[in-house]
Amino acid sequence: MSARMRVTRAHTGNRRSHHALKEPRLSTCAKCSAKHLRHRMCPECGSYRGREVIDIVAKKESRMKRREENLKAMGAEIEKHEEEVHEKMKDENLKTEGKKVTETVKTAPKTEATKEK
Repeated sequence: MSARMRVTRAHTGNRRSHHALKEPRLSTCAKCSAKHLRHRMCPECGSYRGREVIDIVAKKESRMKRREENLKAMGAEIEKHEEEVHEKMKDENLKTEGKKVTETVKTAPKTEATKEK
């Protein structure tokens, strides 16, 4: 390699300055307070700029119905996973309330044995 072909560290760094990854620009949904990409609908509740674009609950129900039919056709037993049941309950709460569901968790009081650790 001749000196004429050589690319200095500074020029290499200048070229690579555009290779950095950028953080996604997130917005908060006004309806359910979930994070979503800007200028896109909320994947949790299906709303965009205050109006419902896609009925997420109906979409998930139809997906579950199709899945059950496919499993019945194959002769397999139908199992409901806790995650799917939780999502369905969450979606029903969001549809009726329009607010994010929060739970309070009580912690046990600290004893002297745990304080020493």
